[in-house]
Amino acid sequence: MNRPVPFFKHSFAPSFSALTLALLSSPIMAENAAVGAESTLETIEVTAQKRPQNLQEVPVAVTAISGTLLAEKASFDIFDIERAVPTLSAFQSQSATNSAFAIRGIGTSSQNFGFESSVGLYVDGVYRARQNSVINDLVDLSAVEILRGPQGTLFGKNTPSGAVVINSVAPDFDQSGFIQLTAGNYDMLNISGAKSLTVLDDILAVRLSGFTARRDGWIDDLTHPEQPLNNRDRSGFRLQALYTPDEDISLRVIADYAELDERCCAALTWQGNLQAAEIPGKFGTDSLLASPLVNATVFTKAQFFDDTTALSTSPRSAMQDKGISAQLDWALNDELTLVAISALRQFDSYDYIDSDFSDGELLSTINDAAQQAFTQELRVHYTTDNLAVIGGVFYFHQRLDLVFNNIIGNDFPAFFATSASELQPLTDGINALSALSGGLIAPVATATPGGTEFAHSAKQSQDSVAVFAQSDWQFLPRWTLTTGLRWTSEDKDLKGNYSEIGPGIDGLSMLPEEMPNPYAAIPALTDIANSLLSAQMPAAQSLAAIAPFQTPGWGFYFLNTASILPRPPMQAELSDNNLSGTVKVSYQPTDSQLVYLSWANGFKSGGLNTDRIAAGFDPVFQAETSRSWELGYKLEIPDHDLRLNLALHKTDIDDFQASTFTGTGFNLQNAGSIATKGLEVDLQWFPLASTQLSVNFARNLARFDSFANGTCWVAYSWHTGIDDPGRQNPADPFCSRAGDRIGFEPENRYTLGLEHYVDVLDIPTTVRVDYMYTGDLYLDDTNDPYKHVGSFELVNASWMWEIPAWDSQIIVWSKNLLDKDYVAKNGFDVPVQAGKIMAYPGMPRTYGITLRSHF
Repeated sequence: MNRPVPFFKHSFAPSFSALTLALLSSPIMAENAAVGAESTLETIEVTAQKRPQNLQEVPVAVTAISGTLLAEKASFDIFDIERAVPTLSAFQSQSATNSAFAIRGIGTSSQNFGFESSVGLYVDGVYRARQNSVINDLVDLSAVEILRGPQGTLFGKNTPSGAVVINSVAPDFDQSGFIQLTAGNYDMLNISGAKSLTVLDDILAVRLSGFTARRDGWIDDLTHPEQPLNNRDRSGFRLQALYTPDEDISLRVIADYAELDERCCAALTWQGNLQAAEIPGKFGTDSLLASPLVNATVFTKAQFFDDTTALSTSPRSAMQDKGISAQLDWALNDELTLVAISALRQFDSYDYIDSDFSDGELLSTINDAAQQAFTQELRVHYTTDNLAVIGGVFYFHQRLDLVFNNIIGNDFPAFFATSASELQPLTDGINALSALSGGLIAPVATATPGGTEFAHSAKQSQDSVAVFAQSDWQFLPRWTLTTGLRWTSEDKDLKGNYSEIGPGIDGLSMLPEEMPNPYAAIPALTDIANSLLSAQMPAAQSLAAIAPFQTPGWGFYFLNTASILPRPPMQAELSDNNLSGTVKVSYQPTDSQLVYLSWANGFKSGGLNTDRIAAGFDPVFQAETSRSWELGYKLEIPDHDLRLNLALHKTDIDDFQASTFTGTGFNLQNAGSIATKGLEVDLQWFPLASTQLSVNFARNLARFDSFANGTCWVAYSWHTGIDDPGRQNPADPFCSRAGDRIGFEPENRYTLGLEHYVDVLDIPTTVRVDYMYTGDLYLDDTNDPYKHVGSFELVNASWMWEIPAWDSQIIVWSKNLLDKDYVAKNGFDVPVQAGKIMAYPGMPRTYGITLRSHF
């Protein structure tokens, strides 16, 4: 299925080169910027190279958003940021704690705890290993930076696609603080605040910040009308101390705690299976769910945007995230600075999921996980007039303790018996033999007893050590060469234990001869019947052939999913090392221009599959590596209040770690290779002193170059009878995905922002309108035609009044102002319901008012 696609239908690459040459050949415009009038543009300082630098002087594609702007635009969490940054994707699937991130189309599922992120997540300099640990509210922040492209040299492993760097406001000696109150529809009520206090003048200061956020859900659950889904209930605090005994030493200690306990997340019917769309007379599991046997509520695709579901149990997502860190900055002399960052963190999550997504009692899942991590980073910064060097070591230790339970509901026995009706003649035959023998031959046992639990626990330990160095050398007045290397070594070990407990079940057999085999049992029926009619003892071989069907739980073997099949305990280990690096050449033709060309390779850890997988399946998956080229141009013209940043990028990834849900379980494997390429444009312009226009555009093509053993279509084939064209042989259980698009990612995203500043009745007023476009995409990596969703557009708006006398703001805001219906970029084949697809709806219109006062 190799389907090459042009980079652009109308290639922008030559245009980009022509534009760059044209701008470089216009030194008068650029030089005039240095002597012109004062600019409205503000200097943006970033730490993309782990030292403060002007955004326009850093050879890295960076999006930086100040904490002030986040507050003024009512951006409450990382998902609000994602909607405004076209190169960043943030996903939330079956629970609030199942979140994942991608940059430039490359990310990693959070469905398996053995996975590590493709996007490095850092909060106040501390690496966050779990993707879902940064989804809580963003309060009291100084800035958020999104670094695009591999960042492995300075930020380490698991940054092959980029990094998200979040920095909080540090304590100060000015006694600064704020309090903020937000109220909105769906009974939203958010309260947050912060306050710095001076303990010793210019020596010791502390800062306390905290928040609480509440909001009702917006998805009605017909079974639990008092508990609407997708609500918000979270809170947290951060306590900091800043110790500066002299101008050379700074010690910052941070303790933080955050919790979340919500009913999330509602998946609705995107494609039903009551009847096949193109095969007359073919009926699916929806017809069974709607029957008197189960009496469940069935929804159709036409009802997707009704924001209504029905579940047998209300889902729950709970999370606790806490930790303490200390950062020491010690200026040894004018050229040398020592930086040491130590952190200890714990992240606990609990999910209870109605995993058949209906009000029939079929399947439910409990995931209970705990993570403890210790990180230690030691860096030395050496800086002279034409040389800046950072060298250091990094240590990471992590321990995971996981408990997963798949629970069979009370409606499942009838559901299985009807959906597996082809086994009925066999089971009727065994019951007839039981009657004929007067009970000497046991009848058929319950195939799938309700209340059965398939439990497994996994314990993983990990140690990682890295040594790194990066230098910026200005070898000519306007030329800089950046080089960096990082060596990483890590070890992981995993232990897994598995059990099955239920009515009449104390474990299921793992011996092939004791598993149910209808091809052996059907001939045995005739042999046993003939023996009974002739008053002879049936052959032991025939009795053994039907014995598995006389054992409770025999039906589970026919569900074709390892998540509810027996397997022996597992123990696995992984040791790996990697050398990664970067080379960049930067040229500043004028003080207001930067051109750079960079190459970098990235490394994402291999791992151990923490799921309940088939006994013969290798739990070890290999590391993911990437190679990236980037050509960038940055221009700032203060005279014209214009800032323009452009980037062309191309990345090749080998051994991409993929996880796709098939309706019976997750396929986790190294998928082969991926190629991505794209163009990014960031524009900020003040056409008038009181008016700002911003444009952020990203075109990104992300496709599988090779993926021989990918997941096949399920829903489209069930509804149409058309097989997946990627299946090379009819008997293959896998399909090639080569040439297919990466799931979840649009090829085009852009935002247009307009801000206007004006005095209304002598009150400073800011009006903001943001338009966001997201192109078409697929809901997973299979590219099933039924999982293709179209583009959508959203508009956010806000109106802010400033009250200088009170140092306060009043902000009236709305997100999704036009109340557009859209799919939130994620969907899946429903467990044990072939032909049915569920997807997650996007947020409807929300609005509110925020009062923020500084003191």
